[in-house]
Amino acid sequence: MKMKKLITLSSLILLSVSALAETTMTRQNGAPIGDNQNSQTAGPWGGVLLQDSHLIEKLAAFDRERVPERVVHARGTGIHGYYENYADLSDITMAAPFQEKGKNTEVFTRFSAVIHGHQSPETLRDPRGFAVKFYTEQGNWDLVGNNFPIFFIRDAIKFPDMVHSLKPSPYDNVQKASRVFDFFSHVPESTQMLTMLFSDYGTPKSYLNMDGSSVHAYKFVNAKGEMNYVKFTWKTNQGVKNFTYKEASTVQGQDMQPHTTDVYTRIGEKGETATWDLYIQVLSPKDVNNFDFNPLDATKIWPEDKLPLRKVGRMVLNRVPDNFFEETEQAAFAPSNVIPGIEPSEDRLLQGRVFAYADTQRYRLGVNSYRIPINAPKNVAINNHMQHGKLRPTNTQREVNYQPSEYIDLAEDTKYKYSTMPLLGSYQQIPFYKQLNFRQAGDLYRSFTKDEQARLIEVLGGALATSDKELVRINISAFMYNADKDYGTAIAKRSGTNLSKVKARAKALMAEQQALAAEGEKIALKLSKLF
Repeated sequence: MKMKKLITLSSLILLSVSALAETTMTRQNGAPIGDNQNSQTAGPWGGVLLQDSHLIEKLAAFDRERVPERVVHARGTGIHGYYENYADLSDITMAAPFQEKGKNTEVFTRFSAVIHGHQSPETLRDPRGFAVKFYTEQGNWDLVGNNFPIFFIRDAIKFPDMVHSLKPSPYDNVQKASRVFDFFSHVPESTQMLTMLFSDYGTPKSYLNMDGSSVHAYKFVNAKGEMNYVKFTWKTNQGVKNFTYKEASTVQGQDMQPHTTDVYTRIGEKGETATWDLYIQVLSPKDVNNFDFNPLDATKIWPEDKLPLRKVGRMVLNRVPDNFFEETEQAAFAPSNVIPGIEPSEDRLLQGRVFAYADTQRYRLGVNSYRIPINAPKNVAINNHMQHGKLRPTNTQREVNYQPSEYIDLAEDTKYKYSTMPLLGSYQQIPFYKQLNFRQAGDLYRSFTKDEQARLIEVLGGALATSDKELVRINISAFMYNADKDYGTAIAKRSGTNLSKVKARAKALMAEQQALAAEGEKIALKLSKLF
């Protein structure tokens, strides 16, 4: 009986191999391959021949298998799904996904770490990227955000310096807390983000168990050209779950990629689905100065008591990619990929990202990256006069590659022109006037439980203690002291920083902030007359 089972099993294996062999292996040009096991040689003892085109092609392709790693968001996992719209928002936007109740739009979502490299442990403390590509009939819309509702900085000119400080040292390739705090000790607007990062939120338990945010304000524009500012928030229906710093360290020793394992186990193997509800907050331009901070500041959340969250739909993720590289790795997201009805706001950080994200994909994948299947529009044809470049996959059969022309009818549609709004001021380089760098960080700290506060102080204060610069420790502690006195006092104590110096620095920082706010009031008065 055992022999019979063994023979049957062997027969099945042979049948499987035979079935697979029916598909002939080919070279890149489609030519069939006769031998994929042995190189051509000059006799049984001679060298390998250069004429072995298959060998040369195979090695050359292998040498080029890696595209340049993303500078940020290198480590990530993608999932397919769809967005289901709950509310007709045509009164405030022309954007296709929001035009009717019950409408479904295909999406591809990529979750990622931000700072750490492509093969880094997924448990490391870091914000997480939350990028959603909507395949609409108006083209692709990329809602590129994070799991945190705020960011470290408010101006894109600081972005390269910030990332350099967070990355390993160019001297010894070691990531150092002293470099991180050296930079952020000069950036008081980072107070809330640092508080969130060094809390349990900095080590999420799963990509499926975290919320998401657009971080930035965008513009909703309707068919009449009327504009409102809008922020987007994704709320997970799986519940928010985070590791403590001790749990994250333990898991890291067992699985370097628990987030990816979790996604491929729950969705890929078990066939589960994961869902998020989408909420929006809408702000009229005439109310933009009715706050004690600038609503277009990416380091701030919009208070829900003044701008309530409105549920407008849900995202359902239900299928992992067929090939990780072809889809997840080649997926190119950029805030510049907007559609009619959605426009970038004047958020200074967003304005820089509108250029930088698209440009980094042109560098990584080439100028034709938007024609790769995962990035190509699914419900509308690409139709323009951009041409050539590396890896152009099209077969364009027309002579005219310019516009205007009498030979071809390829014209713009004026109903999709960008919105207009009045401006105030002159060319200048100035800081935000209404900064309010600390208040929301204090609100966040006080929302934590006592245990969560204790872990935050242990992790943040312990990391700060490694800095050999007293002024750095004083500044960071002063930021936290201005957010909440108990918070700042505890950070100063844990990091071994003189509390009297911290209090003096905190007072000076508040005075600087108030002076800027006074200048802002004058600007606000002039701006109000434009609306």
